[in-house]
Amino acid sequence: MIFSPVTPCRSSALGAIVVFAITATAVAAPSGPPIRIGGTLALTGPLAATALLHKITGEIYVEELNRGNGLLGRPVEWVLLDDQSKPEVTRSLYERLITVDKVDLLMGPYATGAIIAAMGVAQRYQKILIHHSFGMPHLAKYELHFPSAAFGPEPNRTVPGVVFDAVAATGNPPKSVAIITSKFPSAQFQSSGARDVATQRGLKVVLYLEYEFGTRDFGPIAARIKDAKPDLLWVGALGVDGNLVLEELKRLDYSPPRHFHLFPAPGPLVVAPEAKLALSLTFFEEHPPFTNNPGAMRFVGAYHERATKAGVPYTNVDTQAALSYAAWQLLEAAVTATKSLDDKAMAQWLRKSQVPTIVGRLRFDGPNNYGDDLSKVKQAQGGKWVVVWPKEFAAPGTRLLPQ
Repeated sequence: MIFSPVTPCRSSALGAIVVFAITATAVAAPSGPPIRIGGTLALTGPLAATALLHKITGEIYVEELNRGNGLLGRPVEWVLLDDQSKPEVTRSLYERLITVDKVDLLMGPYATGAIIAAMGVAQRYQKILIHHSFGMPHLAKYELHFPSAAFGPEPNRTVPGVVFDAVAATGNPPKSVAIITSKFPSAQFQSSGARDVATQRGLKVVLYLEYEFGTRDFGPIAARIKDAKPDLLWVGALGVDGNLVLEELKRLDYSPPRHFHLFPAPGPLVVAPEAKLALSLTFFEEHPPFTNNPGAMRFVGAYHERATKAGVPYTNVDTQAALSYAAWQLLEAAVTATKSLDDKAMAQWLRKSQVPTIVGRLRFDGPNNYGDDLSKVKQAQGGKWVVVWPKEFAAPGTRLLPQ
């Protein structure tokens, strides 16, 4: 795929639907009726800051398809609706996409709650659902779903394992951990797993606290963290949760020795002074070895331009944009390989194949169509995120720095 400058999307007067239909300029321009791909994103609500990164990525991918040969020689149209960060709205909108808008294919929404809602609708109509940010593999029973978020089948065990391995590798492993988490399903699931894994590894869990999704007042929680005095603070964060926690801790004149944030909005956290040397989960960052692929570098260039225009505070490609890009890669690969839009044929091909993507080679022959856990740990260093663990994926000349 060759990347070139992108153009703004068009939106309806009410802002309820965004349709990206791009006129191709290449010599072998796609022709015929468009292939319509329907989906939702949290364009508003508490998940909007992160969902914007998925929107930007989808715009780029669809436009570049249409600058080439489209899909099956036909242009591609992305029908995007705003699910308002609400699973119940997501469910209704996917029903609409299938029955009213009559899209040809589906693309999953952002975040676990919305994806499980969309998955139920896809199952009812036996539509393939490729998605990019689902963190509870044991709930994904539908045989026609395919994740680009390579958590593996047990992220409640493997994700905490990677994190604790990373902090132990500094030579000064933590002896205690405080875990606070949003009750958002995937964050709660993986954070409760962190409590179990910590106990198994001999770490003392000095605080375990769950808070409501959408919480904005973290003052009382910060006081509990300060009293607990953990060696490591685990924040099962969604969006700007981590920023709000650190701001409240700063007011208490307390900074945890080390702090990890599960699913933060990457820009707001990496630029916050109090988040210096914060740790987080990732699958891709904008440095070698991830950018050794020429296709990845072309995407990086296009994403920088579009993210800057959108006012995104952190314009580097990181895990959210990369997982979204990988989901579109999966969809394109399945359509191209089967030469059809048949949902079951595409699903059968994906289950038997290993697909190279921007986040690595994905396979779907494990439990609930999950393959390997490709999680990495990144750290905020010098105003940007860099992978620090495992060592073979670390940015050149970079190591995990003590906080």
